[in-house]
Amino acid sequence: MSGTGRTTRGKAHGADPSELASDIAKGATRHDHIVEDIRSLIVDGRWPPGSQLPVETDLAERYGVSRMTMNKALGQLAREGFLVRRKKSGTQVAQPRAESAVVAIADIRDEVRRSGRAYRFHLIARRMRPGREEDALLLGAPGTGEVLWLQGLHLADDRPFCLETRLINPAVAEGAKDQDFSALAPGAWLLDAVPWSVASHRVRAVNATVTEAKMLELAVGEACLEIVRRTQAAGEWVTGVRLLYPGSEHQLVANFGPDAGGGASRG
Repeated sequence: MSGTGRTTRGKAHGADPSELASDIAKGATRHDHIVEDIRSLIVDGRWPPGSQLPVETDLAERYGVSRMTMNKALGQLAREGFLVRRKKSGTQVAQPRAESAVVAIADIRDEVRRSGRAYRFHLIARRMRPGREEDALLLGAPGTGEVLWLQGLHLADDRPFCLETRLINPAVAEGAKDQDFSALAPGAWLLDAVPWSVASHRVRAVNATVTEAKMLELAVGEACLEIVRRTQAAGEWVTGVRLLYPGSEHQLVANFGPDAGGGASRG
């Protein structure tokens, strides 16, 4: 779902059931009518991103349909990207999906701000420690020498946007030891302070573990987008990072040309 056609007018905290239409278009099924009606309320901005929908039973009563019919209609809108449905928090209007280029190393601050939301970084943990074998398995970073290990949460309008787990090589990234990263995210600092020459990406879909789901405020097992990246400078590794995004709020984009040879270019 593209966010370009949305406005931010309307109620800030919840969707008003009085706005729902009651007339069923000629020839349309009740299911089609519900889907089209709610989709229109979202697209024209009457139900802005983040709005909480009334509970399913109330919506079913308002439309004069069974709860099963209502559930199917909301499920279709969720699959189309208009709604986000979670067990504990109910159904909300989805935020416009943020986009990342497949190859370009983007600043997550910019990803959030392009979607019209306020950005903040929250540092969860920071420590110096010896490299471990699992570092090489997870991040492609050598499991020897001293490393700076960090974990933090990128927030959009104070809601979890991306969980970051990062290793930095302090022998190459000079000054990293002196940064506390309590306000400035390590990725943003590295982009400005440390030049790199080679980068590799791995992208896949994963399911949120119990710990990850708690941090990202998701249901356990909910689909997420995982990006694992390693950068090098002069043959030495600079950083390895694992970025975990809620799948319902993020997508990757790539531009291709006739001479691209199957590779992705900067988005």
